[in-house]
Amino acid sequence: MTSPPVVMAPRSDGFEVVWGVRGLSRGWIEWEAADGSNGTVTSDAFGMVPQDHRVLRVRAGGIPAGTAIRVRAITEPVDRRLRRHESEWKTVRTLDAASDTARFAVWNDTHQRDDTLRALHEATPEVDVLIWNGDLCNDWKDPSWFTSTVLNPAGLDVSAGRPLAIVVGNHDVRGAWAYQLEDFVATPEGRPFTAFRIGPVACIVLHTGEDKPDAHPTFEGRVAFEPLRAEQAEWLRDVTARPEFADAPYRVVFCHIPLRWIDETVVDYDADGYDWFSRMSRDAWHDALVEWGAQIVVSGHTHYRASLPATEEFPYAQLISGGPDAETTSDEAAAWIDGVASAEELVLTMRDLGGEVVHEVRLAPLA
Repeated sequence: MTSPPVVMAPRSDGFEVVWGVRGLSRGWIEWEAADGSNGTVTSDAFGMVPQDHRVLRVRAGGIPAGTAIRVRAITEPVDRRLRRHESEWKTVRTLDAASDTARFAVWNDTHQRDDTLRALHEATPEVDVLIWNGDLCNDWKDPSWFTSTVLNPAGLDVSAGRPLAIVVGNHDVRGAWAYQLEDFVATPEGRPFTAFRIGPVACIVLHTGEDKPDAHPTFEGRVAFEPLRAEQAEWLRDVTARPEFADAPYRVVFCHIPLRWIDETVVDYDADGYDWFSRMSRDAWHDALVEWGAQIVVSGHTHYRASLPATEEFPYAQLISGGPDAETTSDEAAAWIDGVASAEELVLTMRDLGGEVVHEVRLAPLA
């Protein structure tokens, strides 16, 4: 194993465990419940024991909502001269839409910065889910970086006590090897957009794509985010009509590039301009978000912390958490968000790495 077993894509009935390996191996997970029951999960979608030379993935299901179990990953080299490996046990709790409370945390724009990651890991408590809101990397110049960036960042087990929901950022789709990111990132439906419910909070995760149009020459024909935005627009209308999302007291959207910004001057892409907010995404999704009753969009991307209240034109607030200074070694702008929901209110508190409160947004439950 080259990483801890990372718990991703939490659901009300399960999750996925992803871990790095060195050399062709097969793997599975073992589980134990508080009542003494136990078992293994050994099969992939095609009926094979999961096997690969870089990364293994096991999807667990059939677990009751809100249930805590212990899991560990077993790795067995195909070359039997090498020893099999058993990871440490870790506790995982499935999501519970019926809970009266919820707690989530948000990181963003870590850009392979070990100092930032260590500080965030130290500051962030155990939560129902940790939303890693894009730009985990700078660009994928080396395929070996996936394990050290996604699964074992700064040598940490970031999913211990906080299963991961990874949001794809614009830097995460850059570089010659970016197309392999999906091998290391699990999502509930295998797509880079999803929806889940934690207690009274309905969460929508969207992929805002790149910060320039698909045809921009810098992308060299490698990206096709315009059809993906259109697909998400149709999906949004379907998923928000489901009872668990249509009736949720709190409605939160997570996407890497903001849908609103302080200065919305039209960008000149031919003069090295790029999007500080994703007008293309907003044009595609705005009506569906308003119809659903989205209360707030939580983003990163700008490396500048900001909180924009809801307006008549934009009934959803926009909260933008900071990232470390991209041009220097400073962590001055880095921040994280602590979201705590009860029957009375949802409070989103943004703190810098020193623990000081930068922004706080309080949302009342929807009727």
